[in-house]
Amino acid sequence: MTGRIKDKGRDSIDFGRSRIGPLFHRLFYPTLLSMVFASLFTVADGIFVGQGVGSDALAAINIVAPLFLMTTGMALMFGAGVSVVASIHLSRGNNKAADINVTQALEVPALLMLVFSVFIYVFQEPFLRLLGCSDALMPLAREYLLFILPGCVFIICQLVGTFVIRLDGSPKFAALLEIVPGLLNIFLDWLFVFPLQMGIAGSALASTLCCAVAAAMVVWYMSLRTQTLRIRRLKFSLTSAYLTARNIGYMARSGFPSMLGELAMSMILLTGNYVFIRALGEDGVAAFCVACYLYPIVVMVNNAIAQSAQPIISFNYGAGNVSRVREAFRLSVRTSVVCGLIATLVLMLGAKPLIGFFLHAGTRPYDIATEGLPLFAISSIFFALNVAVIGYYQAVRQNIRATLFMLLRGLVFLVPAFILMPMVIAPQGMWLAVPVTECLTLAVILLTDRSLVKGK
Repeated sequence: MTGRIKDKGRDSIDFGRSRIGPLFHRLFYPTLLSMVFASLFTVADGIFVGQGVGSDALAAINIVAPLFLMTTGMALMFGAGVSVVASIHLSRGNNKAADINVTQALEVPALLMLVFSVFIYVFQEPFLRLLGCSDALMPLAREYLLFILPGCVFIICQLVGTFVIRLDGSPKFAALLEIVPGLLNIFLDWLFVFPLQMGIAGSALASTLCCAVAAAMVVWYMSLRTQTLRIRRLKFSLTSAYLTARNIGYMARSGFPSMLGELAMSMILLTGNYVFIRALGEDGVAAFCVACYLYPIVVMVNNAIAQSAQPIISFNYGAGNVSRVREAFRLSVRTSVVCGLIATLVLMLGAKPLIGFFLHAGTRPYDIATEGLPLFAISSIFFALNVAVIGYYQAVRQNIRATLFMLLRGLVFLVPAFILMPMVIAPQGMWLAVPVTECLTLAVILLTDRSLVKGK
């Protein structure tokens, strides 16, 4: 098995024999471009809402944001999971099994998200209270929630489809799944928030419509343009249900660390919202919201590195090509270091102009953010290395390790850091909780896996 994915009328991708460097870059640059546009998708919401509606609206979006991240987490779990499992099937020539996995990964989580969305719609106020919403922010948060809920199902299709299409040998089309909706979202945000004066509901509606467009692009590709992978009709029987549940379990285990990565960001938002609103009120949440809008850019860039290395590592791991697995991993680590350092410097040195996109200078939220963002930025380099290593563990199916380290950075270290750091140094401790968490996680990774230190 050579690992070549046939490309009808285009270049082919050979995961098993192409030089690692060019192969990685061929996947990385379109993926990076798509991730940047995915970040702009989010940042555009913040800029238009902050300038067109106000800081309270930004704070309300930050309250609802964990729902968006949980949805993204579910999508990444199945997307990364199916990419690992299907890559190994393809490396062994079992295309039918890969097709079935792809079909299940697209359909099952979308159905689960639909049921979850209906549940949230029925119990929207208790749900928002659970997320830490105050009485003052409740009307805005409910308005945003109602218009963003329909988009959650489309997000599942969009993100899972991105993994599948990239594995199918079309990284450029996978990038378009972020670029086209990202550009459309910027235009619709402007249109709905400013000329049409739809407020926070307009921002949510813009996001939902753009996710629907991306989902339609996935359906079109899988129906008419797919090269190797394709959708198969699933059978309805007890045996088929059992096999589907088994396969979903395999994919969930392989992709669970990716979901934990998004849940870690959700925990940053959730815990941070509680801490900031108690210490500094709604202005504190609005200031913290700026960091939460900018940080996903760092997250997306490093996810692009991990996701580009993953099919190369998984394919060659399945084929037994150990030297190629190591080479791909080392390249992903080097790229992560460079990107992490750049992100840290940009967020530190450019804090004031970046914050000015979201908040008006001279306001209390602006002043809080300018003091805190440079501290928060320290986390970027440690985060970059953590994602590279955890992505490697996922790709070679060391799921227990990947899950453990994601739990450390998303819960075990994070919550105590948010509680204890402000006691040690206030108010800077609130901003330093995430850097401390990422640094401790990296230290545990290096101490427990000596092969990483030795470069093996």
